[in-house]
Amino acid sequence: MEEHNNDIIGRVADAMPDESALYDAAELLKVFGDPTRLRIISALCRSEMCVCDIAKLLGMTQSAISHQLRVLKQARLVTTRREGKTIFYSLCDEHVQRIFYCALDHVME
Repeated sequence: MEEHNNDIIGRVADAMPDESALYDAAELLKVFGDPTRLRIISALCRSEMCVCDIAKLLGMTQSAISHQLRVLKQARLVTTRREGKTIFYSLCDEHVQRIFYCALDHVME
């Protein structure tokens, strides 16, 4: 029979996030789990862009890019700014960029 270190178990249990926070984090990471969305995030790390420019850059249709941007916006990863009839997309904050670059750093080690 194995012995358990109740001291370690207690400390770790006290430090664990609650289930709802873990669920929300898992949902966020699912959004990052799509290569097209990562390509969009990569582009937006460098510059604010409109749908037509992102579509041309990635060699995709504007409809496909709009769909992915909608997912990113619902996840609060991108934000918009309107200039006349054109909507420009950018990352919501530096956390998005940090998550993206941490993932890249990890896989490139």
